Amino acid sequence: MTNKNTNLTIFRFGLPLHFFKTMKKIILSFSSQVLFWLLFFNFTRLLFILYYIKIIHIENIPFFETMEVFWYSLKLDFATTCYIIFIPFLILIIQGFWNIKWLDRVNQIYTGIIIFFYSLLTVAEMGIYAEWKTKLAYKVIKYLYHPSEIYNSAETGTFFLLIFLFVVIFSVGLFIYLEVFFIQIETRKRKFLPNLIFTTLTPVFLFIGMRGGVQQIPINQSESYYSDHNILNIAAVNNAFNLYISVFENLPNFARNPYVFMDEKKAKRIVERIYSSSNDSTINILTTNRPNIVILILESWSADLIADLGGKPGITPEFTKLEKNGILFDQIYASGSRSEQGMASIFGGFPAHPISSITVQPDKFVKLPSLPKMLKSNGYSSSFYFGGQLIYGNIKSYIIYNGFDKIMEVYDFPKNFPRGKLGIHDEFTLGYMLKDLNDMKQPFFSSLFTVSTHSPWDQPFPKLIKWGENEREYINAAYYTDHCLGKFFKNAEKQSWYSQTLFIIVADHSHNSYRNWHVESKEYHRIPLLFIGGAIKKEFLGTVCHKLGDQYDIAATLLAQLNIPHTGFKWSKNLLDINSPEFAYYSTEDGVGWIRPNAYFTYEKKPNYYYWWTDPKTPDSILNEGKAYLQMVFSEYLND
Repeated sequence: MTNKNTNLTIFRFGLPLHFFKTMKKIILSFSSQVLFWLLFFNFTRLLFILYYIKIIHIENIPFFETMEVFWYSLKLDFATTCYIIFIPFLILIIQGFWNIKWLDRVNQIYTGIIIFFYSLLTVAEMGIYAEWKTKLAYKVIKYLYHPSEIYNSAETGTFFLLIFLFVVIFSVGLFIYLEVFFIQIETRKRKFLPNLIFTTLTPVFLFIGMRGGVQQIPINQSESYYSDHNILNIAAVNNAFNLYISVFENLPNFARNPYVFMDEKKAKRIVERIYSSSNDSTINILTTNRPNIVILILESWSADLIADLGGKPGITPEFTKLEKNGILFDQIYASGSRSEQGMASIFGGFPAHPISSITVQPDKFVKLPSLPKMLKSNGYSSSFYFGGQLIYGNIKSYIIYNGFDKIMEVYDFPKNFPRGKLGIHDEFTLGYMLKDLNDMKQPFFSSLFTVSTHSPWDQPFPKLIKWGENEREYINAAYYTDHCLGKFFKNAEKQSWYSQTLFIIVADHSHNSYRNWHVESKEYHRIPLLFIGGAIKKEFLGTVCHKLGDQYDIAATLLAQLNIPHTGFKWSKNLLDINSPEFAYYSTEDGVGWIRPNAYFTYEKKPNYYYWWTDPKTPDSILNEGKAYLQMVFSEYLND
């Protein structure tokens, strides 16, 4: 037993008692600041909900669904907290090794500034939601140049109410932080070992928190989307995280559209001329104007996988068989090179563009027309299936916004379904969807996004194709998905609803093939598109449509067959209208690919370089078309 007056140290588990006291102080200070931010975020979220309680009541949103906002917001709030807490973490490191009293004040001032700006974000979103129906985005920075416009556009009473709420949120937040959650680091002898452990382990904790976990795809706004009621998704998404993403995606474009090649009026006239056509001469290919509709989106399928599109035979033999029961479109191109761009093209009829993707910005994609919503308003039930994680590219929030009645991703399928690194293999998701379709109310609109033709190609099937060199794994994965499609359609043809169903098979984007096309070439961006099913008139089975087009033309083409107006899909043209224009567009990393029946080019802006693949004497009129098209697409993206 040790005497009280001695200076001997009591050891526990081989470590000095002072070690635990030091660690406790540092960890308590750190964790209390983390807790403060999680509570403060939910405090501001609660005020937003109360501010718009009338809208929540009008939309008849159940109380429990409203309260779920606090659960679904947690992961994104925690990720945001990890970013904010990084500076206090650095301060704690210094305080752990050296006694610098004024660093406590620095920590308080830093946190006060963040509380100030987050409070401002909160009341700004309260002010704009009624008008914009979105979260605050990068455009707020533009408005800061003209603050008088903000005041003039708001009702006086509302403006001063928001100012009052800002003062309340900031004052309450700062007071509670300083009085309850902030812990001063007392002057004491520093211990090297405990501070070294804190300094070493905490960055790992912060990094994992910033990513939202150890999964492959970092967290984004999709993590907080959970409801068909947009106001709840808006409330759930962390204000600071959303603004950061919006600013990051648009940072290069604050000053102006980087793809301005000519006067705006001239560019607009050129695009209008491109889309001009004579009278509508749509070929009606369906036996009914209200068929069931199933869109199968094939991950990364290049046209080189299809024999009748110029690919080597034997890669997708089932697809070749399916062509006999449908219409093959053999001149279709993907407008972008990423899955989220493909989703916006297929469901929103919006072309992809360089630099960013519209799906990662909720304030922008809510302005797009919606094929699923259009069909829903015409009596269709709907569903969406994906064997992987929809968080990639913020696809989940975009899919939820589109109003699908049922959405399933990897976590929603039975736990015993075999899966690879990216998710559930295609045969199992296709089989699950097929069973679901038997129970869906007709007419139905359903879509499935495959996963197996994405690296790391860990599909559960023998790799029978022995050629292909650098893309052998890719074409074997395509062989597997093709096998799954064959099995799916053999079973689908037995169902009672098949005779009234139109299937649309299309790729989200292309992929490098065994032919190793230049990434700027049109061959690289060419994809398959096939209309198939019992709802197609017999005389069109086994035919080929040679119309030049893009995947975003699906919306206008389909709606025209249903006799539903498609004027809202301004970028989408009807591929089955013999008088519709002949062109295809694709975006590159920093430019445009433009295809006409007799000429095409690709242009990259930064090197100011043209790739001519057919004729170096391409007319200026064709060059101006492609540039004007990109200019107007990007202009609409910026202005939305």
